[in-house]
Amino acid sequence: MTVEKQTNYGNISVSEEAVASLAGGVITECYGVVGMASRQLLRDGWAELLKNENYARGVVVRKTDCGLEIDLYIIVSFGVKISEAVREAQKKVKYVLEKSLSVNIAAVNVFVQGVRVVG
Repeated sequence: MTVEKQTNYGNISVSEEAVASLAGGVITECYGVVGMASRQLLRDGWAELLKNENYARGVVVRKTDCGLEIDLYIIVSFGVKISEAVREAQKKVKYVLEKSLSVNIAAVNVFVQGVRVVG
C-alpha cells in the first residue's frame, strides 16, 4: 500500500514504511510519550521499547475510503494524565501527516502499551 500523488512533473509514491516512520517520529516528540512500543506485547504483558530505527514496528497504516487510518502503540511517562497526552498526540500526528502528505487522515488510534518511570 502506498500513498500516490499526481503532479505536473510526474507521480509521487510514498511507501507505508515511510508514513509509519514519519508518524513514529512525530509521536515520540509529544509531551508524555516515552517512546514507541511493539504491536505485540512480550511475555507476561511487558511492552518492548523500540529504538529510533524501528518506529515502523509500532505503527499500523491502513488505507480506507475516507483516508488513512493510523494505529500507534506507545509507552507513556509515569505521572502524566494519559487521556490528555493521547489527545494531544492524536492532534499533532494528524496535523503533521496531513500537511506533509497532503492526504486525509481518517483516524489516529493510540494504544498505550505501558507506563515507564523516567528518571
